[in-house]
Order: sequence, then structure tokens, then C-alpha cells
Amino acid sequence: MNFMEILRTAVFALRGNWLRSALTSLGVIIGIAAVIVMVSVGQGTQAEIDKLVSGLGSNRLDISGGGGFGGGGARVAAGSRYSLNEGDAEAIRDQIPEVQYVAASLRGGTQIVYAESNWSTQWEGVQPDFFAINDWEIADGNGFEAHDYSGGKSVLLGETVRRELFGDEDAVGQTVRLGRVPFTVGGVLKAKGQGGFGQDQDDIVLVPLETARRRLMGAANVPPGGVRQIALGVTRAEDVDYVQGEVEALLRQRHRIQPGDEDDFSVRNIAEVVATRTQTTRLMSLLLGAVATISLVVGGIGIMNIMLVSVTERIREIGLRMAVGAGPSDIRRQFLAEAMLISLIGGVIGIALGVVGALLVGRFGSLPVALNGQVVALAAGFSIATGLFFGYYPARKASQLDPIEALRQQ
Repeated sequence: MNFMEILRTAVFALRGNWLRSALTSLGVIIGIAAVIVMVSVGQGTQAEIDKLVSGLGSNRLDISGGGGFGGGGARVAAGSRYSLNEGDAEAIRDQIPEVQYVAASLRGGTQIVYAESNWSTQWEGVQPDFFAINDWEIADGNGFEAHDYSGGKSVLLGETVRRELFGDEDAVGQTVRLGRVPFTVGGVLKAKGQGGFGQDQDDIVLVPLETARRRLMGAANVPPGGVRQIALGVTRAEDVDYVQGEVEALLRQRHRIQPGDEDDFSVRNIAEVVATRTQTTRLMSLLLGAVATISLVVGGIGIMNIMLVSVTERIREIGLRMAVGAGPSDIRRQFLAEAMLISLIGGVIGIALGVVGALLVGRFGSLPVALNGQVVALAAGFSIATGLFFGYYPARKASQLDPIEALRQQ
């Protein structure tokens, strides 16, 4: 039997029980559609998270005050007290040449008011290198001048704050109040959107560090020169681990921490955070793919089950074919062609439904979707593999029947 004869025979056999064949294909359809949707969502989510965490920077270190033990022997959380100061930042800048940028900062929350509008936001007192470390750009107006860092009353607004206070009105040059303190809007920051940890990066007001200490800290018990955090930008990403060790050693020396005692600061390596998040998204993508594959395996088992039933029902037909000259390979190819045809028909319909489903999820759902030709090719490959794998055993069983015993079947 040539290929066309085998195909024609397979089509004729499936048409004889078209409803059963359609229901069998349904398992493959659902499996293939699930593979496309799940893998597309997994790849889209991974790409989105990679994009978000890449903004954190792979050559950055964040040093937070606190940690160790406070009064009464209770452990103090990192960032909960002012154990860092501007002198620490200057020492790091002067003594560790691999560090390119250093910026100490203070932060807090307040109500910002303009005319009849107000908005609850976060402010951050910063030093000049803060903008390079965090990749902030000015969209409108001007950044801080050198004289602003000695106590000027200019502020920079994030896009969210600008929109909530001013709407379509020009913000630059206007006077706003942070708490009870008036400031002049010197510029508006370029929008950055959502951050790597889900926060709105544009809901921020930047203030020169010295201004924040004098005018916004209020009654907070901040020691002279105290800061909440120090951010570092390392010149080369491969030096980050080395710089982290040097920073820890320098701060322990400056803070007179004895060997074996707890640090009163913590150093966070952003590269490690990025690597952890990336690994997590990869695992999630694999999990989604595994769930979709299980659906496809269930569909393949349905094909095997129906083909075994078909062999049992058509034993006499198989005997007649063998009696008129059909060999075991002809019988095997015939039943394998039937299994492949069910799988391919289900695969084509499943691919169409999967592509439509992925597009609908991307358009109306909250999940990011990355649909590409590789995903469709993967689904098509799964469809072919399912037909071959689950159709081979029934086809082999049919080809091994004894013609004489088969002809005796009623």
C-alpha cells in the first residue's frame, strides 16, 4: 500500500465512527491549546519580570542602617535605625576605587499639597549620584543645581505626583507644600512605571538630602549626618562581590564592631535579587508547561484507548486484509496513520484555538503574553509526537494478529 492508499483507508475508517473520532480529538485539541496559552503566558511573564528587575541594575549595592541588636538585647530590623551617616558614604567613595557612584539618602511619607489638590506620597532626600545610580532622567524643567544640595527649597516630582496635583497644568515653577513646608517645583522626572517589586516608581518627590534633614524630618530622632540608606554603583559588574566584602569590612571598622558581633547595617546585592527573580520566573514557566503537557498526555491516552478499541472491533477486517496479501507492516502503517490523523486534526484545531486564546488573554486579561512562532512550532511538534507515541502500540498489536485466528472472529 502506498501513502495515498493508507491515507484514504484511514480517512474512511475515521468517517465510519466520526463522532467517536471527534471526541477523541477533543483531548488533543484541549492539550495543544493549553500548551500554547500556558507557554505564551509563562514566556510573557518571564519577559515582563526580566524587564522590571533589569531596571534595578546588576552592578548596584544597597546599604541599609539597622540590624544587629538594640536596647534590651532585641534584634533590630535592617533600616529601622540610623546607624549610617554621610561620613560612611564619603569613606566608601574615597577608599574603594571600584565604586563609581555613591549616594546617601533619607526618606519618609507626607501629604503634598498644591492649591486645592493634595496627594499622599513618599519623599526622598538624595545626593547628586542618586540620579545615575537609579537611572532617573528629567522630563521637564531642570534637575538640582550644586547650590540646592546645601539646603535649597527646590523639589522634583515623579510623574504620578505631577498628574495627581496638576493634571494638564504645567508644574515647573509652581509652589507646593510637603507637610507645612513650601517648595518650588524645579522639574518633573521622566516616567519609569512599575518597579521590580510592584511599586509605582513615579509616586515620589525628590528633595536635596540636606533640605530633607532640616525641613522634613521634623521631630524624628536623626543623629547629625545620619542617613537611612547608601546606594553604590560599581564600575564593573564582575567586581560587585569584591566591593561588597570591602564595604562590609570598611563599615565594621568605622562602626567599631568587634569580631563576632552583629553588624549594625545590611548590604543587599541587587544582582543576587535579579538572579533569584529570574530563576523563579523560569520555574514558573516550566510549571505552566508541565501542566499543559499533562493535558496533552491525557489526550494521547484517549487516542491509545480508542485505537485499541478499534483494533478489537476490526479483528476480522484485519484478518481479511492479511489473507489477501497485506503484511504486518501494512497493517501497522494503516492503524498508525489513523492515530496520526486524529492527532493532527486535533493539533490543527488546537493550534487555532490556542492562538486565539493567547491573544484574548493578552488583550483582556491581566497577564502578559509572548506569542511567537516557536510556541506554535512546539505545539505542532507535540501533536505529531502524541500521535506517534500513543498510536504505535495499538498499531503494533494489530500487525501481530494471527490471520487465521482473526478470520474466526465474528
